[in-house]
Amino acid sequence: MRYLHTMVRVTDLDASLAFYRDKLGLKEVSRSENPGGRFTLVFLCAPGDEEMARQHKAPMVELTYNWDPEVYEGGRNFGHLAYAVDDIYAVCQRLKDAGVVINRPPRDGRLAFVRSPDNISIELLQAGPALPPAEPWASMPNVGSW
Repeated sequence: MRYLHTMVRVTDLDASLAFYRDKLGLKEVSRSENPGGRFTLVFLCAPGDEEMARQHKAPMVELTYNWDPEVYEGGRNFGHLAYAVDDIYAVCQRLKDAGVVINRPPRDGRLAFVRSPDNISIELLQAGPALPPAEPWASMPNVGSW
């Protein structure tokens, strides 16, 4: 058995791509539209994993956009997506500068949470050892839930 992907239903494909691709930094691997089923699938992976993802050897996120409007409640029902990052402070600053709320700041230099436009929790983990606590993150409060 091998982990392939996590599917997330999204209500606004453009807003979701602006978050996952443009702000979070994931790379689009493939996209398919199914007019008969009235949906679009977009597969994304971590930067540098594109070729492995195309071979289904790296985990991906599948954004499923149903063309007919639906209401999805409880975006946290399945848990969260988690990504290791090389510099959690730099990633959180880039996201904050792009207008993303840092729900759980990386006060410990190790862990942060943000949310997608559809309220999917995204966990960011510092790759390797935690960075030393640093401002403004060390004294920043939690915002909302994650």
